[in-house]
Order: sequence, then structure tokens, then C-alpha cells
Amino acid sequence: MRFNLLTLLVLAWAIASQLAIADDKPAPPPAKKETKAKVIGVEEFDKLRANKTNIVLDVRTESEFKAGHIPRATNIDCMSQDFAQRLATLDQDKTYLVHCAAGVRSARACKKLEELGFRQLYDLRPGFKGWEAAGKPVER
Repeated sequence: MRFNLLTLLVLAWAIASQLAIADDKPAPPPAKKETKAKVIGVEEFDKLRANKTNIVLDVRTESEFKAGHIPRATNIDCMSQDFAQRLATLDQDKTYLVHCAAGVRSARACKKLEELGFRQLYDLRPGFKGWEAAGKPVER
């Protein structure tokens, strides 16, 4: 196939134009930041709970907490208006064992804790329901 000089120039211009357009496109949005909290099961959670310096953080509602909770747990409802303010009063150097009923709210709570600078986070899956189903101790 034969190309004349004009055809080659038009082709080069077309390619250069496309490259310039590609450079003008906005950068894609940053990837959604996933939590760095380690997701753990009931047995590992229970082993970590044995260390009395680790803090069990129950992020369910107060009524759920009163109906039954993991011994030594601290309750801070992740749906409350002052959730972030209450988290900010906690010691960031401690290890937190976070749980809710099944894992959705605890994942959100861990993300918020990370945003506030907490780094030693463990998220119990399948939550309090799994804890109870495994026959682990519950305070009422």
C-alpha cells in the first residue's frame, strides 16, 4: 500500500490530536479506600479479648447492648449523633476489637476509627450473632 506525503501528514496529525485529547481527560477518581482493620472470626476475637489491655468496642445501639453483650465491652452506638466525638476521646495507642450484630456497622466504625488515626483494629465477623451462636460468654 502506497502513502503519499499528504496522507502521512494527515495520519500523523490525527494520532497527535488523539494523544492530546487523551492527556486532557480528567484523572479517574481515587480507588475507594477500604479499611485496614483486620477482619477476624470468633475464635481469634476471643483470644485477643483475653488480653485485658485490648478494648472490646460494641458499636450496636444501647438497647441491643443491654439485651446482651460481650463481657468487658464498651458501647458506643455508631448511629448516634456524637459517635465521632466519643471515638475521639479514646486512646489511639490501644488495640480495639470492634463488633456490631453482623459486621456491617463495625466495618463502618473501623473506617471512622482509621480516619481518626486509630491503627490497631480488629473487626469481628460474623459479629455478636456469630459470637452468641458459637456459645461464647454473654453478659445481660
